[in-house]
Amino acid sequence: MPIIDHKNLKIVVSIALINGSDEILLSRRPKNKHLENYWEFPGGKVEAGETPENALIREIKEEIDIDINNKCIAPLSFSEFDYKKFQLLLLLYVCRRWEGKPKSMENNKLIWVKPSMLRKYKMPPADDSLIYCIQDLF
Repeated sequence: MPIIDHKNLKIVVSIALINGSDEILLSRRPKNKHLENYWEFPGGKVEAGETPENALIREIKEEIDIDINNKCIAPLSFSEFDYKKFQLLLLLYVCRRWEGKPKSMENNKLIWVKPSMLRKYKMPPADDSLIYCIQDLF
């Protein structure tokens, strides 16, 4: 197991939003960003002084304009990945209840996907093991 370089560690929160049809929301990463055009679970970086849950609530509002609260989110799993330029610690939460309709605030494409179909979408390496956790829910 690699030693984590805390100076180069990025902590990122993401969410598996599950709709009434048991589909998961994926967002396509924008052009000119690391891993552009890959599909991912919505979320973002935890800022200094922020709890992961508060970061997730903020990021989801900024990214897809829905309101979630910490009573409706639950931690599911995490992964770590060495992207060479930085170490990533990715925390995955699940949520089945929110207010509003997801819409991209950054002009990213959003799609709802059945859990069994998640592997058909090119996702970042850090998300790979998380797919199994989501599929185990169903």
